Amino acid sequence: MRRAISNTSPLLYLYRIGVVGWLGKLFSEVWVADAVLGELEEGRRRGYDVPRPEEYAWVHRANPKQMPVEWFALDLGRGELAAMALGLEHPDEIVLLDDLLARRVAEAAGLQVWGTLRVLLEGKKAGLTHELAPYVDRLVDAGMWLSSDIRRRILRLAGEAP
Repeated sequence: MRRAISNTSPLLYLYRIGVVGWLGKLFSEVWVADAVLGELEEGRRRGYDVPRPEEYAWVHRANPKQMPVEWFALDLGRGELAAMALGLEHPDEIVLLDDLLARRVAEAAGLQVWGTLRVLLEGKKAGLTHELAPYVDRLVDAGMWLSSDIRRRILRLAGEAP
């Protein structure tokens, strides 16, 4: 089974819609950098309901050995930069990112990138649910912006288009 490297937002969104456990079924391990753990801890300190990675046996702490200096000029968070740098060091792993700029940079660097919506699609494909529409709706309620076109495309890919 493959491993994944996650930024903060996929963990947060999947947690908020009640399916963060799917990651442990889709991947043997999910690596998170200290920067991601710090972002989650900061959210918890501010009173937000965020996942506690230490509660999931499949989450492992891992940090990149170095960061590409040219990435520091980009408008990306520390968690995104750390996840992408870790991905460069482990190119066979899937990097979980939602931010469009981060995804574009990671894909340009040759990384395999999945977003939260791809995790949902893969979860359905793996038999973790029979219907994605309720989860997609919960994502919107949890704060993820999805255009009606993206929603339709995801549901069509899931075989749920009207």
